[in-house]
Amino acid sequence: MSFLPFPDGVTSAILIIDYAIKILALGMVPENRQPGSSQAWLLAILFVPVIGVPLFLLFGNPYITGRRHVIQAQANQLYEDALKDRPTVPVGVRVAPGVQTILEMNRTLTEIPCMSGEYEDLHSDYAQSLAAMTAAVRAASHRVHIEFYAQSWDHETDEFFTAAVEAAERGVEVRVLADHLGSGKYKGYKVLRKRLRNTPVEFHLMLPINPFVGRFRRPDLRNHRKMLMVDGQHGFVGSQNLIDRNYGSRRNAKLGREWVDVMMEVRGEIVHAMEAVFAVDWYSECGEVIDTVNDLAEGPPEAPRAVGGDPTAGDPLSAFQLVPSGPGYRTQPNLRMFTQLTSQSRERLRIISPYFIPDEALLHSLTSAAYRGVNVELFVPEKADQFMVHHAQRSYFRALLESGVTIHRFRDPAVLHTKMMLVDDYAGIVGSSNLDLRSFNLNFEVSMLVLGGEAVSDLHDLVDHYLDDCTTLDLETWMNRPWLGRYVDNVARLTSALQ
Repeated sequence: MSFLPFPDGVTSAILIIDYAIKILALGMVPENRQPGSSQAWLLAILFVPVIGVPLFLLFGNPYITGRRHVIQAQANQLYEDALKDRPTVPVGVRVAPGVQTILEMNRTLTEIPCMSGEYEDLHSDYAQSLAAMTAAVRAASHRVHIEFYAQSWDHETDEFFTAAVEAAERGVEVRVLADHLGSGKYKGYKVLRKRLRNTPVEFHLMLPINPFVGRFRRPDLRNHRKMLMVDGQHGFVGSQNLIDRNYGSRRNAKLGREWVDVMMEVRGEIVHAMEAVFAVDWYSECGEVIDTVNDLAEGPPEAPRAVGGDPTAGDPLSAFQLVPSGPGYRTQPNLRMFTQLTSQSRERLRIISPYFIPDEALLHSLTSAAYRGVNVELFVPEKADQFMVHHAQRSYFRALLESGVTIHRFRDPAVLHTKMMLVDDYAGIVGSSNLDLRSFNLNFEVSMLVLGGEAVSDLHDLVDHYLDDCTTLDLETWMNRPWLGRYVDNVARLTSALQ
């Protein structure tokens, strides 16, 4: 006699299907997946298969990104052919042997070598950054390429988008890429689409989701890049979105919650690499080919000056390497670069990341650096703007503090949104990539590696400025926090691996 509300035959069939799903999951889920992620998905499937299986098929399926792999592989072949005669490091640039191998690795993974260019400025004031980008668009004569995760036509971005429309109306080619889910939740996004509709500006969504017209993909895959390129020679890259500093929220404005970001302004050959990344994203979304390969093949307009000049003399930076990453790549270029640069640090390592959820290799590299005497500093918001991320990153604090890592927390209600890494006094990374599992595995990101000179000095000055608004966490205080907080932190850490 069965106590289940089904006939015996149905009950047996359900049990057979249940066990079959679990047995299949044991052999299929771990394929080409990190152990932590595999364990989290298996727990979800084994304990609650009726929920875990649909979630895995929707968010965990590693095969949905096949088209992106094909497009990126084709683009990489074009890059390789165009740049085959170029050295990995520009002539005249001197780097340490350990750094040279990292530059070689980055090129192997992305086909983009280290390039020349000129460092113009570092924009850490929100309004001033928007003003600088607006001025660049107003000065455009040929083309403007705009690629930002979140975009909104609001009181702070009004002048920028007005300048973009005016540029298009005078004959400049203006192309805009905005992430669908990253932008669509903001009121100003609807205003943006409405105002651009009857202008010459070409606008496309990145990773759009519309199953009614056959456009469906994993909803957790997003294009998180933030770049502006003007005339192929003037560029901006960093963490700031094209949206007001309160992200369109009256509640944020009332609380004084503002996003703190940075954009790096550059000129010269390195902008060709930024254009090439944009061209791949543009083709992926609308099928139009933008010929940027010829620009890549041209090489630097003049012999680059050597890295290591006197920063006080205003000597422009001459060496950059752009490192794109995301589901189009199978090799996690950003994670590998962060991990290897961490291992190269000798005196000082400074990391700013609003969402800090490292994988095991990066965590071990950071703690190892601290154990061998490197001054490792981590800057995170006192309160992250996402609940689960806030608690997940807290679960790593004990291991970091015990190893000697100094944790600075940027005072709430501001959200420190800058993404940056500084290695000693010779290298820095600025871009869109957080040091978290989402940025390593799910988001299309772009990072600018800069070597030596005034740019790295300015980045250190900016971090010193952040220190004025930080409190420093100590191990004793952290270990005495309430038990409930520890529990939530650990649960959030487990869910963060569901990728």
